[in-house]
Amino acid sequence: MMAMGADQNFDWAASVTSMMDWWKEAGLDVAIAEEPRNWLQAEAEKPAPEADSTAPSDRDATPPPRARAAPAAPAAPARPIAPMPADIAAFEAWRLSDDAPDSGWAGPRIGAQGAAQSPLMVIIEMPERDDGAAGSLLSGPTGALFDRMLAAIGRTRDSIYLVPMCVVRPSTGSIPPEFMPALDAALRHQVMLAGPRRVLVIGNAASRALLGADIADMRGALRPINRNNTQQVPPIEAVASFHPRFLLERPAAKAEAWKDLLLLAQGIDA
Repeated sequence: MMAMGADQNFDWAASVTSMMDWWKEAGLDVAIAEEPRNWLQAEAEKPAPEADSTAPSDRDATPPPRARAAPAAPAAPARPIAPMPADIAAFEAWRLSDDAPDSGWAGPRIGAQGAAQSPLMVIIEMPERDDGAAGSLLSGPTGALFDRMLAAIGRTRDSIYLVPMCVVRPSTGSIPPEFMPALDAALRHQVMLAGPRRVLVIGNAASRALLGADIADMRGALRPINRNNTQQVPPIEAVASFHPRFLLERPAAKAEAWKDLLLLAQGIDA
């Protein structure tokens, strides 16, 4: 309980100022009138509006229907997985056609490049942002680093098979989940048609499609890619590694990428 006389030391001016500041923060920053006003009495004394002879009576009036929010437009469905060509050249043409899973996306289409018969296949997720203007995959500084990575293991672009999982870059920069089943099936089909000895997998989406897990979980070992048949043929082995774009952003990871390249190169021409 406050002691007698304690309120004599209370700073009322500061309290009122603090209260006014609080109301201003709440949005009340304009005084309506200097004198208090009974708003309820003023509302009661307001004259009633004249009746409109053209308006229907309350008895006949029907309340307007409640407005309903327009339903959201459904997302464009992914194309179904159609039968794919059994020849690599025909498949490459199909992959760039209007029947491909990502053909409805806006943007330039950039398909596989290099030698389809190469023992080394490199898979990326999609074209880079500037690849459309260049007309080739992995252009600009990212491509320059990629070329140096290939040179480090005695390869050039002409001696590998460079394949994008998506031939069109999505507007968001990430693959819509509803398209993944069709794109996974197309990518695996392309790997089986090409039949490389080794595959360098760059990007989590491609790694999940072929290896079943992200790059971080698949690095450091040769991973088998199961074939669609049971013929006695050498297995297709994959190495998961970082995207050159990631290495430009985080140079410290280049040491780990070098280990991946050495693992990839061992026995590739055997």
